[in-house]
Amino acid sequence: MYLQSARIAVILIPRRRSLSFLLSHPLHHQQKCFFSSSVPSLTVRWSDRIFYFKERRTFTKVTKKHKQLNTSTEEKDYAHIIWWKERLQLCRKPSSVMLVKRVTYSNLLGVDTGLKNGSLKEGTLNWEILQFKSRFPREVLLCRVGEFYEALGIDACILVEYAGLNPFGGTRSDSIPRAGCPVVNLRQTLDDLTRNGFSVCIVEEVQGPTQARSRKSRFISGHAYPGSPYVFGLVGDDHDLDFPDPMPVVGISRSAKGYCMVSVLETMKTYSAVDGLTEEALVTKLRTCRCHHLFLHTSLRHNSSGTCRWGEFGEGGLLWGECSARQFDWFEGNTLNELLFKVKELYGLEDDITFRNVTVASDNRPCPLQLGTATQIGALPTEGIPCLLKVLLPSNCTGLPAMYIRDLLLNPPAYDIASTIQEACKLMSNITCSIPEFTCIPSAKLVKLLELRETNHIEFCKIKSVLDDILLLYTNSELREILKLLMDPAWVATGLKIELETLVNECKSISCRIGEVIFLDGEHDQKMSSYTTVPNEFFEDMELSWKGRVKRIHLEEEYAEVDEAAKALSVTIEEDFVPIISRIRATTAPLGGPKGEILYSREHEAVWFKGKRFVPSVWAGTPGEEQIKQLRPALDSKGKRVGEEWFTSKKVEDALARYHEAGNKAKAKVLELLRGLSAELQIKTNILVFASMLLVIGKALFSHVSEGRRRKWIFPTLTQCHRPKDAEILHGADGMKITGLWPYWFDAAQGGAVRNTVNMRSLFLLTGPNGGGKSSLLRSICAAALLGICGFMVPAESAIIPHFDSIMLHMKSYDSPADGKSSFQIEMSEIRSIIAGATSNSLVLIDEICRGTETAKGSCIAGSVIETLDAIGCLGIVSTHLHGIFDLPLRMKNAVFKAMGTECIDNQTMPTWRLIDGICKESLAFETAQREGVPEALIQRAEELYLSVYSKDTTKIQSKLKQYALPDIHEFNGVADRPSRLKKELSPVNQSLKSLDILCKEVENAVVGICGKSVNDVNVKKDISEPRAMRCVLIGAREQPPPSTIGASSVYIMLRPDRKIYVGETDDLEGRVRAHRLKEGMQNASFLYFLVPGKSMACQLETLLINQLSAQGFHLTNMADGKHRNFGTSELLEKEMMTR
Repeated sequence: MYLQSARIAVILIPRRRSLSFLLSHPLHHQQKCFFSSSVPSLTVRWSDRIFYFKERRTFTKVTKKHKQLNTSTEEKDYAHIIWWKERLQLCRKPSSVMLVKRVTYSNLLGVDTGLKNGSLKEGTLNWEILQFKSRFPREVLLCRVGEFYEALGIDACILVEYAGLNPFGGTRSDSIPRAGCPVVNLRQTLDDLTRNGFSVCIVEEVQGPTQARSRKSRFISGHAYPGSPYVFGLVGDDHDLDFPDPMPVVGISRSAKGYCMVSVLETMKTYSAVDGLTEEALVTKLRTCRCHHLFLHTSLRHNSSGTCRWGEFGEGGLLWGECSARQFDWFEGNTLNELLFKVKELYGLEDDITFRNVTVASDNRPCPLQLGTATQIGALPTEGIPCLLKVLLPSNCTGLPAMYIRDLLLNPPAYDIASTIQEACKLMSNITCSIPEFTCIPSAKLVKLLELRETNHIEFCKIKSVLDDILLLYTNSELREILKLLMDPAWVATGLKIELETLVNECKSISCRIGEVIFLDGEHDQKMSSYTTVPNEFFEDMELSWKGRVKRIHLEEEYAEVDEAAKALSVTIEEDFVPIISRIRATTAPLGGPKGEILYSREHEAVWFKGKRFVPSVWAGTPGEEQIKQLRPALDSKGKRVGEEWFTSKKVEDALARYHEAGNKAKAKVLELLRGLSAELQIKTNILVFASMLLVIGKALFSHVSEGRRRKWIFPTLTQCHRPKDAEILHGADGMKITGLWPYWFDAAQGGAVRNTVNMRSLFLLTGPNGGGKSSLLRSICAAALLGICGFMVPAESAIIPHFDSIMLHMKSYDSPADGKSSFQIEMSEIRSIIAGATSNSLVLIDEICRGTETAKGSCIAGSVIETLDAIGCLGIVSTHLHGIFDLPLRMKNAVFKAMGTECIDNQTMPTWRLIDGICKESLAFETAQREGVPEALIQRAEELYLSVYSKDTTKIQSKLKQYALPDIHEFNGVADRPSRLKKELSPVNQSLKSLDILCKEVENAVVGICGKSVNDVNVKKDISEPRAMRCVLIGAREQPPPSTIGASSVYIMLRPDRKIYVGETDDLEGRVRAHRLKEGMQNASFLYFLVPGKSMACQLETLLINQLSAQGFHLTNMADGKHRNFGTSELLEKEMMTR
């Protein structure tokens, strides 16, 4: 997670490791690990700074000890070879499967010495590659050989399978597996490998001339890990490098407090440990954290049920399901020490490398969100659930700011930090000045580039932008207060405690230093060389690699040499080539005469003469002949002739060599300055990381405020929980009151949302009909409370929200066949976790409790859960359809009854989606089944069964409620007398034996009755002298609409063979009818249609028909097109439809 990636320690210790140590036995369980929890000093004397850089070792000589190495399988290599064998067994591509058959498991490379090119004799390239492989045995090794990066044996199989490369030499069976990629495709190959979870070690050649028949020296130039790209050579590039999210090594263990998760970031040299996690909270963290490697402690094998078979009973099953889908290793011993040892072994780090503890104390900090809560409010993307993160920020705010907001939602801050965030947001909402750009740089990118001295001029300009943004915040009086408030959230996010004055002073100093070295935009003293005799492309290509990167003042000598060399080259070309060109141009000849020109050969980085037929047949001492005699064929770097038409001269070649030498010297000086600046700034890494994270937070909060204002959200009043455990009921500010709450996925700026007032001072027992808005209300309350305790704006008119210590939302559960658990088992597991974690300062929301078992025992379990939560004294809502709960002798002190309201309109019971006092026993189950197309015969029989069994039970609830002494027990209109009206409410369309002809006639009459007046009113407004009565036209089976419908707007009703109807509008009726009939079973569908004046009118009538035909009892298949959305549907639209 980004919060972890932002934490950094400055480690100025060499990363090189002796070969003897690397070849020793890996299991050093007795070694000592060192940790540092304090922040390294930010001020060090300039003269005392010592920097160590990664040594690039070459293998040109072999010691006596290395000569004694046996290339066969050793004990230390056996575990690594088995690990690779398991990976190769997953290969599926035919080409890689063929290669795997030629792999032998007798050495780390998997090379069969009996095959062609398989020799591992000392001094061979294969032997040299094996030495590198032994240093990092679980990394794919790519070795630079000329213009390719090659891999052998096991690594070649991995490249073919996961990087899409073809094997060298095809699939011939007499040679060892070999594969590779061109130099220009290295980054794509590394991306493919790391995306599939592999780490890669890259071996480079030492560039420069070598002696004849001698092998080039090689060195390990770097590594590419999942979440940490290869950066070697970036300092000389003129482009940026995208850094993925850092991927930590994660270790999980179990203690008396609960689950413990330790995350270690190798790039940042930091670790964080979170203890006391519930199983659900731990799984949530794993879902949001792509880890490089997962280690499971042996303490997980023993759970509360006493079995060592993890996940077999109760607790642990959810976590086991999450971990079993990943690759992991077991470990034992001290969790932190052993995990850090594993990390050092995995990355090949020295024993004395230290990792800084960036764990922020969790005192008074709410518990992390559980998995069910995070998914049900869209904090984690879940199909079918409105994404909370998308409504908090504008659509163009992505990347690091969005990740910060997500992590803050999943791990809510302490009260002080939440209050600070809210105060900063309020100031942001009211400022009138302009704001900085908020340059965002990943902390891991900063650290790695500076540590490896690969920061190029582009990254330095970005770093300077970060520092200048901080200074702009400080110098502006309105923004300075915001900067002060952002200091504490940045401390929590990075683990670095830095004073404001220190931050500002250091930002000034570093920005000034970068400005002294780096060439900045707006400066114009580094133009490319330009001479008329030399193509401009040549100078641009040669000088673009070093000009415009550092200030000229640092390169005056080099600039002078390059300028002199460029001028000398121009003079030489003018003397040796221009006379020949002039001679050719002066020659008048028919087609086929002499040709020649001065051209730039980009491939060979040279300026040569290119011509043909320019040599005179008779030498007459004319101008240009002497220069022609001095020409000689142009040669490439290997001494081969470039072509028949390319020529040069000795003077030109000498001038080119002088120019290239001057250019290379200038480029080397530029790289030296850039690497030196990286070395200087390593000691300032903490400041840079802190400043970068502060801007990420600032951009995230500014973006949230902008979107919140657009959506008309408000800032809640955040109160600190301090209720005594024995408090019987809440009073005053200790309760939660949200006025005018609407669902977060609705945009209030566009209108159409039903608003509710929630005044919660104890536990609510909520009832209501299907589709009445219970689930939407719970989801909306949960989101509003979570936003409030994070310091964000909430979708309401006003709100008072306590800073809960935990927010838990349980909604529908699904079964887990892989774990052998039913949906009820999953629900009970979540309920157990909720009960165990709930306190008097918690918010607990449970939707339709115990829906997955028989009603009698389910009601008793639900009643016991309600009693327990009531005794705990938490705030919350428990919704249910189990009306048997009200017949139970519940012992409740504070719980109150709430319901989602209904009203009776035209003998139809309709939900109002409003929260009211009382109990609602009406479920609208029959109406819901009817709307969803359940066969009428089935529904009719269900109603008969209901009347025969439950008609005498409707008055029981009244007597049972008296014992709770509720002040207002409301029996809804249209609910108590429901059984006596069931048969009367059956619409004519619900009769089971109707023919399609009768259905067609009834639909036509209904359509004319609903839309006739509207169409006639439009005709009158358009002054049509004799408006005709509205008429529907029938398109029967195997018929098509007439040509008069082409280009006209129409509303149509499709009469399906299953007696359902579909309402739509179109400007292409013929095409729409054809499209409907292409669907399975719709070949003989009939249609009714009528023309209307304009598409706007057609859309209005379509919506009106969908809602009115459904209200009259017709079965529609596209009810969603009528914009009926349970909780949050526009009241005005509903009333308009009902009145019309």
